[in-house]
Amino acid sequence: MTTVHANGVDLGIESFGADDAPLVLLAGGTTMLSWPDALCERLAAGGRRVVRYDLRDSGESTTADPDAPAYTLRDLAADAAALVDVLGGGPAHLAGIGVGGMVAQVAVLDHPRAFSALTLAGTRAVAPGPPDDDLPDHDEATMSRMFGQPMPDWSDRDAVVEFTAAGAAILGDDPAAARATGARIWDRTPGTAPPVQMANHLGMVFSKLDCTPRWRERLPRIDIPTLVVHGRRDLFFPVGNGEAIAREIPGARLLVLEKAATAIPDAAAGEVADAMLALG
Repeated sequence: MTTVHANGVDLGIESFGADDAPLVLLAGGTTMLSWPDALCERLAAGGRRVVRYDLRDSGESTTADPDAPAYTLRDLAADAAALVDVLGGGPAHLAGIGVGGMVAQVAVLDHPRAFSALTLAGTRAVAPGPPDDDLPDHDEATMSRMFGQPMPDWSDRDAVVEFTAAGAAILGDDPAAARATGARIWDRTPGTAPPVQMANHLGMVFSKLDCTPRWRERLPRIDIPTLVVHGRRDLFFPVGNGEAIAREIPGARLLVLEKAATAIPDAAAGEVADAMLALG
């Protein structure tokens, strides 16, 4: 892992595969560890240079003020395009998961020449907040359980890791895998200040961003090969959100992971990698 300077900020990255192979850029949601190692390794074995990165205010990327971020969703989209330029080898296959999927949608719309293919995993086509009437919202009972948990002592590594595992169990993800990833996120987080830890573990900073203007109506303009991956058991962004994206992007392929929730499990890494590699 290292950092690179792009679009006026430092972005934490990790690379897999040969430097001269076609580039696949994975936008974290919010940290790069949202993308499992197994998937990165399968993509690299398929002849790709894989670079996963942290969004601002997470991981090794520039940390400013997660309570009052002075940037917008469109700045995060510009970060992705600038990162392709710095890394070389563009245009790149851009992939985003969760909130990183929102970044990826805007990035390919605002900076089309930077990208040759698009993968969107576990995301939706509208900003944080109430969704459009035709899109399913977060499962109410699940959200009540999630946000009913008492916040951990953010200075206590073990407490934060167990909080992360408990949240994963509520969402239907593997708590053991989440516990391991939570420990890695903790170890990469620059400090124990609650806003910084929450930005890394919960992505709370994203709800504070200016996410205008809307981009859903622009999705039919995307003219690069697109894959939409969604967990059938996703209670945070129910699968209808992925189905809507796949309908609205011309020619998009929808891959529903029947046994997955919000995270891409290692058991599905091969299937997802093969689908991504098939985009070219």
